Amino acid sequence: MKTDIHIAQEATMEPIVKVAERIGIGEDDLELYGKYKAKLTDELMDRVKERTDGKLVLVTAINPTPAGEGKTTTSIGLAQAMGRLGKKAILALREPSLGPCFGIKGGAAGGGYAQVVPMEDLNLHFTGDFHAITSANNLLAAMVDNHIQQGNELGIDPRQIVWKRCLDMNDRVLRNVVVGLGSKADGMVREDHFVITVASEIMAVLCLADDMEDLKRRLGRMIVGYTFVGKPVTAADVQAVGAMAALLKDALKPNLIQTLEHTPAIVHGGPFANIAHGCNSVRATKTALKLADITITEAGFGADLGAEKFFDIKCRKAGLKPDAVVLVATVRALKYNGGVPKDQLSEENLPALKKGIVNLEKHIENLQKYKVPVVVTLNAFLTDTEAEVAYIENFCLERGCEFALSEVWEKGGEGGIALAEKVLDTLENRESNFEVLYGDELSLKEKIETIAKEIYGADGVSYSAAAARELKRIEDLGMGRFPVCMAKTQYSLSDDQSKLGRPKDFTVNVREVYVSAGAGFVVAVTGAIMTMPGLPKKPAANNIDVNADGVITGLF
Repeated sequence: MKTDIHIAQEATMEPIVKVAERIGIGEDDLELYGKYKAKLTDELMDRVKERTDGKLVLVTAINPTPAGEGKTTTSIGLAQAMGRLGKKAILALREPSLGPCFGIKGGAAGGGYAQVVPMEDLNLHFTGDFHAITSANNLLAAMVDNHIQQGNELGIDPRQIVWKRCLDMNDRVLRNVVVGLGSKADGMVREDHFVITVASEIMAVLCLADDMEDLKRRLGRMIVGYTFVGKPVTAADVQAVGAMAALLKDALKPNLIQTLEHTPAIVHGGPFANIAHGCNSVRATKTALKLADITITEAGFGADLGAEKFFDIKCRKAGLKPDAVVLVATVRALKYNGGVPKDQLSEENLPALKKGIVNLEKHIENLQKYKVPVVVTLNAFLTDTEAEVAYIENFCLERGCEFALSEVWEKGGEGGIALAEKVLDTLENRESNFEVLYGDELSLKEKIETIAKEIYGADGVSYSAAAARELKRIEDLGMGRFPVCMAKTQYSLSDDQSKLGRPKDFTVNVREVYVSAGAGFVVAVTGAIMTMPGLPKKPAANNIDVNADGVITGLF
């Protein structure tokens, strides 16, 4: 089989103007970035907003192996299959971060014959959205430090600055830094921190904003620090909102590209699901719902992270109602959750599969709590055996879930026909009675504990002294009705990545809490999760190159 980048580079793309025509978008509704990429205009989104929504399908997954298990690939292949069946479908996906591209996980353009293209553009600079977010984030950081340097009229306590700088790269040495070294003119010496751009609150704000006015309101509410008497200081207080909004003007507009089979794909925003809310932008999803009969979107990592946040944060805030959920599993991931080492996942091992399938069982149970119909799909690998596939299918059917084998990596849309037919049947014959997991009126601790117990299966939650103090301060500031965004490892239902399968008899440990007042949620950081990842021992960057003709190799 050819590599992903080889397949993508051999593909014949249609001009994006022609792709747009299929969903009723004219050239005047596009802001072109070359021949194969475009942004959707504000005028288009205003014009279609009164249309009736199509159906919304969420694609999520079980807990993955470290290499990922093909959730985005399945989303893309499903959309391509819908097109083959004559359905008007659109993808609504997140943009990739440079961190994983040069780290271990790779990009987020799908794989095999289920990809969005141009693949290299998407995985690298694309239309500059992440650069704009990084610039806006760091402008605000610079303005805070400058305000202190120029007299500190607001009385900001340098020891209580909570706004962190960001960079869209895995760079562990920037997690904790000291700034302001040098002379008096170089600023006040203090400890500072970096997060990866996808963990910036501005990423979350951009993805949840309805329009420019809403974006500016949210930017203005972001808390950058506290005064010496404990009063919060916002971006509006340091007069940074207008300049940040100017940097984000174009980034706010969703991007349109295509799949290998020319299915329209709206790709916009990209918060990580293990440290942020893990969904593409509300603007992209809502626009897709107006343009197509079926919108297929995905949420990052396993259903314990991405799907929970999609439901309890994005749907709650945007008023979205999903009609069905596709839960992606792989034989490899289930055997990994059953204790099989990574280098032995290609060998048939039914005992390990039976041990690890409890992970799938828990995710099915979790999704059913939201009262949305569930279709389980097995993302096929060449090493899967008939016995393994049959066992998983029977397991799902016994739990009231539809089941379909997905072969989209190998066969593209043709390999997703069985899955598409199951999804269409579910949309037609099973009603979604979607509801969120918890109410706004619960305390922040009650919300955290509801997620930990109901979704993760924990016995309870412990809090560091600092986290407990911060929860009280947030509620005292009147933000106790916010939903909670859990920052947790993606590799386990617990906050310990070594606990595979369906862990029991464990406590979730909340070590840090902070409020994202602009986004409108409270982040609870658990276990050893890092908001600035590091590169692995052998990063993917080692194998990426470009030749004299400008052809990139090594991306995957």
